[in-house]
Amino acid sequence: MDRRPFLRGVLACLAGLLLTAAAQAQAFRTYLSFTGVDNPTCGVATPCRLLPAALAAVADGGEVWILDSANYNSGPVDITKSVTILAVPGAVGSVVAKNGNAITISTPGVKVALRSLVIVPVAGAGSGDGINMTAGAALTIQDCLIANLVGSGIVVNTAAIVSVTETTIRHNSSAGMMIQNGARAFVTGATISGNAAYGIYVQGAAIDTTAEIADSTIEQGLSGVHAMAATGTTARVSVSDSRVFGASNGLVADSTAGGAVTLSAGNNRVSNNGTGIGASGAGAKIWASGNVVSNNLGYGLWNNGNGSIFESAGDNAVRNNASANSSGVITVLPTM
Repeated sequence: MDRRPFLRGVLACLAGLLLTAAAQAQAFRTYLSFTGVDNPTCGVATPCRLLPAALAAVADGGEVWILDSANYNSGPVDITKSVTILAVPGAVGSVVAKNGNAITISTPGVKVALRSLVIVPVAGAGSGDGINMTAGAALTIQDCLIANLVGSGIVVNTAAIVSVTETTIRHNSSAGMMIQNGARAFVTGATISGNAAYGIYVQGAAIDTTAEIADSTIEQGLSGVHAMAATGTTARVSVSDSRVFGASNGLVADSTAGGAVTLSAGNNRVSNNGTGIGASGAGAKIWASGNVVSNNLGYGLWNNGNGSIFESAGDNAVRNNASANSSGVITVLPTM
């Protein structure tokens, strides 16, 4: 009996099964549910329970959908591919920091988007940052809560494009956001509150770093927004249409580390801080226009006088600051 046709049929079936498994392993969309069980497909009819399983099953550039409100990890989550992770409307997906960062992104070229997530520590076992990115092309964070971390809420230490919208970052033990080493950050509609160090810290370290901040509320901390740069690099920051209050310093351009720092502040309300808007260091330069700077405990507008430049459009409302409304040379220039 010639068994070759039979064997060819068996091999064809096996090949079909392998192709099906491979296709399932690379699904564009995988799913998570509170009642799910981890499996190789994480399909809508057979959702997984934990985020690492859904990430393993999803194709590069795909999506992980969270169907129910629950926590979806038991330890640090390492994202190594381009992916969107989102909770469906009405659900809140929780990712906890337990014995490390809640989410780590360290793969070159990846683009990661996070939507409607809550990122918090585990009581008694929480450590590290909420989101820590050391390599990658883009990070998008929308409508998330990042709170109470032992480290910082968001740390980006690579030349990625970072977009943070309609997100609350509060009560973290270090900074709300740390934007460093070539990152380009865009922050809109955010509430950044009660972080122990800086609200938003922008640092030009090895590479120039930039941040655009608009329509946001930044409260408490050592500085609401603090921009600095090391020798040979620059930090460029724009803050507009925002409220900055309750910090030791409101908006700061700091070049004491030797780099060039430019801060543009327009149409902000800066109040009840120590210093309102301040420049320090020979490479620091501020342009201020249309701001309300009032009721700060120190100076309203402050130029340290060690080579820093503070330029004003002359249309800032600076009143009722406890030490003085201004200190140092504030150069009034006409708008063009």
